[in-house]
Amino acid sequence: MQSRNFGRLGTVSALTLGGGGIGAVWGPTTREESVATVRAALDAGITHLDLAPTYGEGHEAELVAGEALRQQPSADVLITSKFGLPDDDETDLPARMRQSLQDSLARLGRDHLDLFVWHAQLRPADGPATAPRTTGWRVFRDEVVPEFVRLRDEGLIRGWGITGVGFPSAVIETLGTDPRPDGVQVVVNALDRSGDMWVFGDHGTPANGDIVAAAQAGSVPVIGIRAVAAGSLTDSVDRQVAEDSAVAVDYARAEGFRRLAADLGESAASLAHRYALSVPGVATVVLGVKNRDELAECVAAEERGPLGAEELEQLAKLR
Repeated sequence: MQSRNFGRLGTVSALTLGGGGIGAVWGPTTREESVATVRAALDAGITHLDLAPTYGEGHEAELVAGEALRQQPSADVLITSKFGLPDDDETDLPARMRQSLQDSLARLGRDHLDLFVWHAQLRPADGPATAPRTTGWRVFRDEVVPEFVRLRDEGLIRGWGITGVGFPSAVIETLGTDPRPDGVQVVVNALDRSGDMWVFGDHGTPANGDIVAAAQAGSVPVIGIRAVAAGSLTDSVDRQVAEDSAVAVDYARAEGFRRLAADLGESAASLAHRYALSVPGVATVVLGVKNRDELAECVAAEERGPLGAEELEQLAKLR
C-alpha cells in the first residue's frame, strides 16, 4: 500500500482503518469480526487506526483495537483517538482531556497516542452561539491547545489535531495560527456532501475544499473522512435510516454517481474511495468498514490507483 507524508508524525498508509465501523456505528458487526478486520487491515499494509471513545457502545472501537493489537503486536502502527466537549459542558477542560486520554491508553494498552484529536466542532468567537456540539474558538485556543502542548511535551501524545468540519472561518483560522495542529480531519467525497456533520444551519455553508487548501498552505496533513458520505455513495445503504435523514437525502441525490460507477465497471464505494485518494493534499483516507469483506473492497480500490483526469471531470459534473 502507498505511504504518504504525515508531517511531523512521519509517514502514513494511504488508507486508515476508522473506528466507526469496527465499533458498530455504521451497522451491526461482532467483536470477533471487528478484531479480525483490524488484523486484516494491518496485514494489508494499513499503518493508522482512527479511533474515539465514543465509537461504539462502551468504547467498543478502542477495546477492539486493544484486543487486536494484543493478538498481533504492531509497535509501528499509528493510533489516533479523540476527545471533545460542546460549550454547555466546558468545565475544567484540561483535566477532562487528560483523564479521557489516560482512559483511552488503558483500553488500547499503549503508553501514548500518536495523534489526539479535538472531536467537537469549532465555531467563530462571535457565533453562531446556538450551534449544537460546538466549541468556541477562544475557548479552544485558550484552554484546549495549551493542554495539547503539555500532553505532547510530557510524551503522552506525539501530536494533536482537530475535526475540521466546524465553521469554516474558525477551522481555517486554527490551521493558520501557531501552534498549528499536526493533522486535520476534513470531509472529502466525490459529491462534497457533509450530511449531518453540518450543524450551523443557514448561518453559513460548508467549505471543505477551502479547508483542504488552508491545511496545505499551513503544512497540516489532511485526514480525509466521509469518503462514502456516511453510506450515501455506496450501492445500497446497509443499515436502517430515516427517510428524511441526511443519508437518505444524499443517497437519492447520488443516483448519477452510482450510474457512473457502474459505467466504469466498479462499485460505488470503490469509486468513492478512489476519488478521495485522488484529492491533492490528502494524506490518508479513513475507512468506515465493519468487516473484512468491506475492507477488501477498499484495499482493492487503493490498489487500482488514482482516478484519471477524464474520470475526475465526469465526477465534477455531478456536483
